[in-house]
Amino acid sequence: MNALVPLPVLLPLCVTGLKLAIGPRLQRFQRFISLAVLGAVLVLSVLLMIAADRHGPLSVHLGDFAPPIGITLVADRLAGLMLTVSSAVTLLVHVYSLGQGMADRDDQTPVGVFHPAYLILVAGVSCTFLAGDLVNLYVGFEIMLVASFVLLTIGGTATRIRAGSTYVIISLFSSVLFLVAIAMTYAFAGTVNFAQLAGRLQEAPDGARTLLEAMLLTVFAIKAAVFPLAAWLPDSYPTAPAPVTAVFAGLLTKVGVYSMLRTQTLLFPGHRLGDLLMLAALASMVVGILGAVAQTDLKRVLSFTLISHIGYMVFGIALAGRGSISGAIVYVAHHITVQTTLFLVAGLVERRDGTTELTRLGGLAKSAPLVAVLFFVPAMNLAGIPPLSGFIGKVGLMRAGIDNGGGWAWALVAGSAATSLLTLYVMAKVWNLAFWRDAPPGAEGEGVVLESAGDEPGDDEDDEEDEEAPAAGSGRGRPVPAGAVVSAGLLGQSITTTKRLPWPMLLATGAAVALGLLYTVLGGPLTTFTEAAAAELLARTPYIEAVLGR
Repeated sequence: MNALVPLPVLLPLCVTGLKLAIGPRLQRFQRFISLAVLGAVLVLSVLLMIAADRHGPLSVHLGDFAPPIGITLVADRLAGLMLTVSSAVTLLVHVYSLGQGMADRDDQTPVGVFHPAYLILVAGVSCTFLAGDLVNLYVGFEIMLVASFVLLTIGGTATRIRAGSTYVIISLFSSVLFLVAIAMTYAFAGTVNFAQLAGRLQEAPDGARTLLEAMLLTVFAIKAAVFPLAAWLPDSYPTAPAPVTAVFAGLLTKVGVYSMLRTQTLLFPGHRLGDLLMLAALASMVVGILGAVAQTDLKRVLSFTLISHIGYMVFGIALAGRGSISGAIVYVAHHITVQTTLFLVAGLVERRDGTTELTRLGGLAKSAPLVAVLFFVPAMNLAGIPPLSGFIGKVGLMRAGIDNGGGWAWALVAGSAATSLLTLYVMAKVWNLAFWRDAPPGAEGEGVVLESAGDEPGDDEDDEEDEEAPAAGSGRGRPVPAGAVVSAGLLGQSITTTKRLPWPMLLATGAAVALGLLYTVLGGPLTTFTEAAAAELLARTPYIEAVLGR
């Protein structure tokens, strides 16, 4: 079974090479092999999760080089669960993207760009979850981020390039800081292998340990969008195409949370920065949800709720108890699925009505009841309405805070309750404006161009038209002839609305909603699994013995 551990990383990379060799040809075959490899990664992830639960952590040393020389990949309960959830989500988002026509519509940007970048992203996410040392954790981040640069700016529109530039700058800064932290860790301990560091860092001076912990937490907090290091997210994610935004919101920030979980439990048990983490968690919850209350665009509302609910996960990590770690793991799995689903629904709304601006939406509960249901269920899940999985995770975290009994813990319990109520308010606001009320006068109809890469501000003959044709997402557009309804394009050459949504988009979104509900149905087994995962993380010995063989 250990031989399966590298495959979630290797399979997407190998297929990416094949797809680059094929180029823009054989588009149906390319779509098939993309879905096949993502399905295979999902099956492998489930097998690894089951094996780790039954037999303990699985490890493999690539090239048979023992630590600290070789590359070590480790799959324990936490890594197995994260792989399974992320694999399921990436498969569903890919089906959604095919239905939207993103990967195969434009002649200039065929599957030869979107599919390889997406598979590289999947490989990078898998690498971070399986990495057994800091260097390969860094490599996983960089694989993931290089692909994300392409996906975020795909199409080359001015809005996406501007947002992508911010994302690139922030990511490069965090990467440089990560490299410095890795170098300092090696200088102090003579290794970067997690299992070896677990013992050697305990012998390091307290000041050195605190410095390393602070640097790594800063890196992971940037990537997880923890306040006050989250200002880049609301302006970066909403500009990307809907499937890209969905997978970014669902997965990329959770990779940072996973890294915090892994390092805080394995390398820095009894960490000294717990109070600082609690403050960051509380600030993320409160500031994020207040930002969401102030927004009038659905994508920006969801971006701020993303920041807010990262605070719940940091809350669990900061308390560092078995119950809190278990609650944090449940909430990570829940949030990956629910946040992705909500962004997919936002894409459905934008494709149907031409905007995500809430002031220009209305009547969707009557005109698109299926879309309304697909929004309502994950929205209530995000708000933590019982008995949904969001409620399960929040109750676990709040109970851990009460059991802790400290001042900061009680503040976080109160902040969690307030944030949950405000999240419900925000979701109710979105429901009332976009779905329940009647459509406002002048709402866009079918066949409206939202974005055109061919219309540049510098084109003299089109300057007057440009002034009357705002960018996508502004809620305004130019009418086009009847019958000119096309799929959304990666290049932004033409994005038009259509009242009849493609069935793969609806199918993928419905499956994501069902996956979120499955966490509720399997709430008992899920919490039992996460409690075992939390106990394994805090014990540290099973992980160390699996890697070092003692």
